[in-house]
Amino acid sequence: MGVGVDVDVDEASRSSIVDGVTYREFRAPTGLLPVVACLWRNDTLVDGTERVVPDGCVDLVWMGDGPPLVVGPDTGPVLWEPTGAPTCGVRLRQGAAGDVLGLPASAVRDLQVPLTEVWPEAGALSEQVATAGDTAESLRLLAGAVLHRRATPDPLATAAARRLADREIRVADLAAELGVGERQLHRRVTAAVGYAPKTLARVARLRRLIGADEASTMSLADQALAAGYASQAHMTDEVHRLTGVTPVRFLEDVRLTAA
Repeated sequence: MGVGVDVDVDEASRSSIVDGVTYREFRAPTGLLPVVACLWRNDTLVDGTERVVPDGCVDLVWMGDGPPLVVGPDTGPVLWEPTGAPTCGVRLRQGAAGDVLGLPASAVRDLQVPLTEVWPEAGALSEQVATAGDTAESLRLLAGAVLHRRATPDPLATAAARRLADREIRVADLAAELGVGERQLHRRVTAAVGYAPKTLARVARLRRLIGADEASTMSLADQALAAGYASQAHMTDEVHRLTGVTPVRFLEDVRLTAA
């Protein structure tokens, strides 16, 4: 599990600079594209804090010191404190986390746990990552470990996540569209993603709001309707519940990340 893969950390698929702090996403190596949304590096925590909001993903994260962590799918905002070093990680695709981790993704929901608690055999890998001292090498090691798992995304959960990302749809209608019962949809999405379908739908709606805001000249009320909220008041309640701040404050410097 300590074998790395070739990772081109000079080729960013998405990059943003907010208040002088750089966040970069890098394309996953070809062999990892079905299960990895992106690799990433974030300089925010070198000397600042960061509010992280739900995105429906599980990440393998190195905080610049110590062993790597499994950061489960969040259902609310998490405030990360400064680490004094850049952080980096491997973001698993929605629908792939359960098989990559080897346990239901819901088991790590709202948690940050050492990688060895999920993969007991990963002791050597954790030590290598902890002592790498370089984000590029840490990403290579973590990506190699994910490749070693030979995981396969759950096709039903992946399809459900894709449809929820595209448009507003009732869970009952989604289950019918995918040709399964609501109970089966609930069970498989929860195991593969970490959320029940209704929670995943709420997170997908928030991400549509972020995406619409990035290049929008619409009013906040129109953005709310475009994202799938019933009203601006509904959006305000949901955004506050998921992010801990008002929509205006949240959208000031938010960025849409890969999922």
